[in-house]
Amino acid sequence: MKNFIFDIDGTLLDTEAMYMKSLQAILHERGIEKPYAELATMFGIPSKDALLRLKVPDWPAVLKLWGPRTQEYRDTVAVYAGVKPALGQLMTLGSRLAVMTSKRQFEYDRDVVSEGLDDYFAVKVVAEDVAHGKPEPDGILLAMERLGVKPADTVYVGDTLYDQQAAHAAHVQFGFAAWNGTRPTNLTPDVSFLTPQAMVQLAQNS
Repeated sequence: MKNFIFDIDGTLLDTEAMYMKSLQAILHERGIEKPYAELATMFGIPSKDALLRLKVPDWPAVLKLWGPRTQEYRDTVAVYAGVKPALGQLMTLGSRLAVMTSKRQFEYDRDVVSEGLDDYFAVKVVAEDVAHGKPEPDGILLAMERLGVKPADTVYVGDTLYDQQAAHAAHVQFGFAAWNGTRPTNLTPDVSFLTPQAMVQLAQNS
């Protein structure tokens, strides 16, 4: 049996456009032009860290605007096909499920709870729960502690290099959510899930 800890954005939910287009619009209004492709390289890490890495001037003001602005693009968000049935089957098999995300609590409530995903998880770890976000392992370690599971029996499922780095730093397997249709460079997952159903097969065979 395998236990699963999940990233959210780009893994369970297709939210990239919501975050990147809203940030791009805010920066444009402040006279800063950033191509979408450059902004997308920051997808999956805490918002503050993304703004710092992008060297955005007056980043605290931008951060304050960013969360509310995403609401204008909320209609671009969707649960990836097959995710909910797979989570339900994993629960039936007895796998322990958690989420560990860079989202803040209000974003978790807005995106995850509203989409009916919260009920699948015994544990959640959001940005406010840890001192250091991905690629540090703090969030995964806390999720395992709360779940009561061991690294050898756990997979962290995500879609970015930051997810992989956090998983390996926590000494758990990294499962790549290949169903989202992208593959970042320098990614060397321990297992690639072409579909959410592939996670069920791994749990059945473990």
